[in-house]
Amino acid sequence: ADGADVGPGSGRRGEDEQPGGRGGRGAGAFLNAPPWPTQDHSTGVGMDALIREYLDYIVVEKGLSRNTHISYSRDLSCFSDFLARSGLEITGARSRDVTGFMKELRERGQSARSYTRALIALRGFYRYLLSRKVIEESPCSGVDVPRLGTSLPEFLTVEEVDSLLEAPAVKTPRGMRDRAMLEVLYATGMRVTELVSVKLNDLNLQAGFVTTLGKGSKERIVPLGESSMRWVRRYMEESRPGISRKVQSPYLFLTNRGTRMTRQNFWVIIKRTALAAGIDADRIKPHIIRHSFATHLLERGADLRHVQAMLGHADISSTQIYTHVTKERLKKLHRKSHPRG
Repeated sequence: ADGADVGPGSGRRGEDEQPGGRGGRGAGAFLNAPPWPTQDHSTGVGMDALIREYLDYIVVEKGLSRNTHISYSRDLSCFSDFLARSGLEITGARSRDVTGFMKELRERGQSARSYTRALIALRGFYRYLLSRKVIEESPCSGVDVPRLGTSLPEFLTVEEVDSLLEAPAVKTPRGMRDRAMLEVLYATGMRVTELVSVKLNDLNLQAGFVTTLGKGSKERIVPLGESSMRWVRRYMEESRPGISRKVQSPYLFLTNRGTRMTRQNFWVIIKRTALAAGIDADRIKPHIIRHSFATHLLERGADLRHVQAMLGHADISSTQIYTHVTKERLKKLHRKSHPRG
């Protein structure tokens, strides 16, 4: 059944279960902290209100994603709790308070990436307060963002992707849908959030394109390719009418209940499909199909700028990481195959 666990003892939700919220505001280190002070007496503005106002601003004005909103909300909540334990207000924080918070995050075992994101969230929040003249100086001004080591993205080989695409049992409506989703994901290099957000009117199967909305609400048009178009047509004609259960959903990919597919639903599907394909499910992580898409294109001579456009990267440096992947792969091949490698 669609609700089956991915593996023994996995504890993962079934496809049609909706993810429940977690208690608390984020990191376990702060769960026992006192509640936020409800009022910032220096400005007469509730601190909760200042944070909510900033979070609304980054979504509405800056176009940042819901996931960024959730992450920044957690980071700012944790910092507010950290200050409250010392009786401080968020508009009265100093550089030493930010430094102390960062030190506590490191001591609590936060990854360098999470640590950096928290500091970026604080910097943005205090820039916003400066622009509103709520504060006169940012407490983040003397705190540097650490340089992160660049890790090469993981990807699947062409043979592994082929195995993954062929694993769904396409004689069933669910299998047909799963095949179509995987085909579109690999053909376009979309993010999973973009894939599950595709609506019927985003497709142009006659022209062979799909329109998607990426980070920062930036729209882009991506080619689908013959294989994914063929499977999408089959899914729409043979499977979707039965899956939709006569529900008039605007979204292309639906769960067995006829509801919109979610990221969590999809990751249950892809993990299950990886197991069926004989691929270690632990290797299947967010973006791995996207990474494979970009790597395989560049290995076959695609122009870096074209790959950048299809991925929706604002900066070419984000795409250049894949050139390092292909170089490393060539070096491994040379070491393995050359007589003097």
